[in-house]
Amino acid sequence: MALKIVPYWVNHLSIILLLTTVSCASQPPADIGLRDKKLRLCPNTPNCVSSEHKDKSFWVEPLAFKETPHVAWEKLKMAVNAIGGTIEKEERPYLWATFRTKVFRFVDDMEFRMDSEDKVIHLRSASRVGYSDLGVNMRRVKKLRAKFNPEKEK
Repeated sequence: MALKIVPYWVNHLSIILLLTTVSCASQPPADIGLRDKKLRLCPNTPNCVSSEHKDKSFWVEPLAFKETPHVAWEKLKMAVNAIGGTIEKEERPYLWATFRTKVFRFVDDMEFRMDSEDKVIHLRSASRVGYSDLGVNMRRVKKLRAKFNPEKEK
């Protein structure tokens, strides 16, 4: 019996096609939105960060603001758009945006909840597929924070 050797590029092409298919097939989470007036908790996988998750492996600081809630909300939408997000749903105090990764076009969901009383906007950023995001969601939050409060980042 002869052993056939597959050229290495065929294996790479197969992996790329598989990843592209998975990214195109990802669907929005069925439970997107607020639960008991709060953002959903992160799953037990390292592909999510949230300002409402008490476990420090998932926790990020919420976006603080000094202006009126209306002005902060408009700044948030501009910041989301500036870093490449698409706003999918807006029903104050809630906003849902999606982001696509550059290479395989995986979709990540980012959700926000305005807390006018405490003058913060809580956020949650999570990958739809996979186990680890290799820090993508945390880096996205940092980019968003820099656009939302550029004076704090100097």
